[in-house]
Amino acid sequence: MPTQKQRREAARRHLERQVQRRAEREAARKKLTLIVSVLGTLAIIAVVIGLVVGIGGSDKGDSTASGASGSTTDSASASASDSAGASASAGATPSTSYSPAQGAPVTFQDVTVVGAKDLTGYPTVTSTATSDPTQLEYKDLVVGTGKAATPESNVTVQYVGVLYKGGTEPFDSSWSRGQTAQFPLGPGNVIDGFTQGIGGGSGTPAMKVGGRRLIIMPASLGYGSSSPSSAIPANSPLVFVVDLKSVDG
Repeated sequence: MPTQKQRREAARRHLERQVQRRAEREAARKKLTLIVSVLGTLAIIAVVIGLVVGIGGSDKGDSTASGASGSTTDSASASASDSAGASASAGATPSTSYSPAQGAPVTFQDVTVVGAKDLTGYPTVTSTATSDPTQLEYKDLVVGTGKAATPESNVTVQYVGVLYKGGTEPFDSSWSRGQTAQFPLGPGNVIDGFTQGIGGGSGTPAMKVGGRRLIIMPASLGYGSSSPSSAIPANSPLVFVVDLKSVDG
C-alpha cells in the first residue's frame, strides 16, 4: 500500500503532466493561429497585387486608346493648321476614299489641272513654271453659284497645293486627309494668298460656294522668306486648286 509520501509524489507528477499537456495545447493553438494569420495575410496581398495589376492594365489600355484618339484629334487640328498657313505636309498623296477627277485638263500660266471641272474627285495639279509671279493670279475652273466668301468669312474647302516652280507632287492636300478643311480667312489665320484668293481683294473677285479656283500666289502672299517644311523652300511661289464647299459669315 503506497505511503503518504508516494501518494503526494504521484499527485505532483500527475499535476505536472496536466500542466505540460495544457502548455502543449496552448502552444499548438498559437502555432495554428499564427499559420492561419500568415495565410490570411498572403491571401490579402495576392488580392491586392491582382487588383493593382488589373487596374494598371486597364489604365494602360485607356491611355493607349486616349493616345490614339488624341493622335486623331491632333492630326485633324494639324491639318486645319496646315490649311491656315501654319505649316505644310510633304508628299501629300490623295486619300483612297476619293477618286481622281476625270475630264479634260486645263492649263493656265504653265499650271495644268487634270479633271479641272470634276468636283467629285481630287484634281491632279502640276506646274512647269520657272519664273516668279509678281502678283496673285487666278482662274475659275468652275464658277460657283452659291454664297460669296469675304476676307473675314469662315470657309469649308477642299484643296491641293504644289510648288509653282516645277511642282509635280502635292506638298499639302485636304483630299489626302479624307476630309474637308475649315478655317477663318481673317488676317493672321491663313496665308494672305488664301485670304485674297478665296475671300477676294486687290482686284481678285471672291469665290462663291460650288466653285473651283486655280490660285497662283507669289512667295510674299505665301510663306515669304520662311520655310514651313522641307517640301516648301523659302521664297517659294505656290499654286492651290481650291473647291469652296461652304461659307459662314
